[in-house]
Amino acid sequence: MTHPYKTREGGATVTVFVPYDCQNNCPFCINKKEYADCSGFSLDKILDSIRVMDSITPRCDFVFTGGEPLADLNALQRMLDTIPATHKIYINTTFPAQAATTFEEMLAFTERNKDKITCMNISRHLQHYVEESPDEVLGKIACPTRINCVLYKNYPAAKLVDYVERFLPYRIPIQFRYDYTETTPENLYEEDNDRILQDLKRLFTYKGLDGCRMRNGFHFEYKGLHMTYHKTLPYSTIVEKGDDGVTYDILYDILIKQNGEIHSDWTGVKMDVDAYRKVVFEPYDLKVLDGTIDF
Repeated sequence: MTHPYKTREGGATVTVFVPYDCQNNCPFCINKKEYADCSGFSLDKILDSIRVMDSITPRCDFVFTGGEPLADLNALQRMLDTIPATHKIYINTTFPAQAATTFEEMLAFTERNKDKITCMNISRHLQHYVEESPDEVLGKIACPTRINCVLYKNYPAAKLVDYVERFLPYRIPIQFRYDYTETTPENLYEEDNDRILQDLKRLFTYKGLDGCRMRNGFHFEYKGLHMTYHKTLPYSTIVEKGDDGVTYDILYDILIKQNGEIHSDWTGVKMDVDAYRKVVFEPYDLKVLDGTIDF
């Protein structure tokens, strides 16, 4: 740690990397190399770290990612059961076709945990990289859902309207995502030369923009369906001097790695847990910057 920690009220989001792999090889995934060697992965150590983060910030959000969280429902259940009801829980998943787990078993899992899971973020891209579950299965998920779609490199813009129409029957909101490995502080809010943003404004009804130091969302509507274009920086620490004259490491995300280690950034920086117990809180700087966002 270089400076004292600061984070938003409630605490930085805690992203948990599940200690088991997926069967996918999405080209924009930066996590896949971490699962090449699963030795040292520990569910028990992850559970210990979840308890530590709950003790420090009992109202922070938790996000489960991987890997594929639904590839081991028993392990995922143990992790969910460790988190008290004061936290919001999000799960990033492809809701995939799996050899060892049926769609019925995954749907039953969502039914059992519908009061625990705040939202299940389901990857569905314009290009197919994985064997996906049928759309009608997604419509049966018991907890709230959102579609995540990375618009990667030379994505087929001509297919965007058909893609959105695909999810209209299920009324599932869609979040289009910029390839965050390409995001910089200079282009985070840049609009004129953002091909994705211009395509979305041409095809859909622009509603407004919200954002903060780290990430933003351009909001759109199509036939009553809410869509967001999300951009975020590829790291999660902002170094900034506060009004008190102190320079802080301002944390937006904290990671619990597959071996239970707690990191303060996506770039491999281990967190000083004892220092985080003395974290300074500030109001969340996410705010509406343009238009009216009333979804």
